[in-house]
Amino acid sequence: MTSTQAVRFAAVGLDHAHIFGQIAGLIAAGAEFVGMATDDPAAAIATRVRERYPDVPVAESPDELLGRDGIDLIVTAAVPDRRGPIAVTALLAGKDVVTDKPGCVSLEQLEEIEKAVDRSGRFWSVTFSERFEVPSVIKAGELVREGKIGTVVQTIGIGPHRIGDRGHLGGGAGRPDWFYDKSRYGGILTDIASHQIDQFLWFTGARTAEVVASTVGNFANPDEPGLQDFGEILLRSENAQGYIRVDWYTPAGLPTWGDGRLMILGTDGYIELRKYVDIAGRDGGDHLFLVNQEGTQYIDCSTVETTYYADLVRDVRERTTSAAPQEHTFETMRLALKAQQQATLRGAAK
Repeated sequence: MTSTQAVRFAAVGLDHAHIFGQIAGLIAAGAEFVGMATDDPAAAIATRVRERYPDVPVAESPDELLGRDGIDLIVTAAVPDRRGPIAVTALLAGKDVVTDKPGCVSLEQLEEIEKAVDRSGRFWSVTFSERFEVPSVIKAGELVREGKIGTVVQTIGIGPHRIGDRGHLGGGAGRPDWFYDKSRYGGILTDIASHQIDQFLWFTGARTAEVVASTVGNFANPDEPGLQDFGEILLRSENAQGYIRVDWYTPAGLPTWGDGRLMILGTDGYIELRKYVDIAGRDGGDHLFLVNQEGTQYIDCSTVETTYYADLVRDVRERTTSAAPQEHTFETMRLALKAQQQATLRGAAK
């Protein structure tokens, strides 16, 4: 592929609203949207994607697109347990893959993906959107790499979400049935906490880590035992510690879906991010607070450029992994799956 050829991509699996950001991001980066297919064409998200992109051809089945020549990249936001098999098929058909998180729901699926990446020479990227698509996180990374807070020794990542009611995912209308089936979504640590694990590894510079302890619980939804509404993880690498808490408890009174926060502790200072809302404070999102030996500083990061999708398009053309190193993506999902597998169960969780 030359530097002037358009990267052609297809969306296979239209079950989560994150697909809108993935498609829009790739188009904005210059990629060409050439086809779509999904397991459940009648699902609300699939219907909305077709309405938004009426000129894009719709294939009868995912397999039809996964094996089609002339497609460089497959993007998927299928039901989580389908993302691994979709990725393996696409990789072995010679296509790069961009998948919504979690990229897979079991260590067995992850092993199959690793083998497919090795055999095909293609890349598998998981869209950890709470880093890739959040300007304040991008800015925090710049500050850390400039040495503004010294050596990072700990991250604390908080990932609360609003659950809504049963219904169709997207537009605030609630959640589909698969959301309440752990075998399909993989558990709360596999799903949500993979974001915070990604950030821990990235900010501390760790290539690998261990799960010291993990817990999942169902404290507020005992009538839905397949739902895990609380989770926490303690991570440890050679030089840093990480604490993660995720939940589905965001109250209706908050004007956004979750008060996501990240605290980065360094040997010479610290950074706190209020990613999506500064409660009873400044309007909007992407608020960064820096404290170091020079004083305290507030930085509005709302105009900071994010580059994930542009990097992906370049990676397809140049056979690189600048958007996210492949081993980093593997390690992030390995830790999330290990934390889920060994978690202590609390409340009605199963």
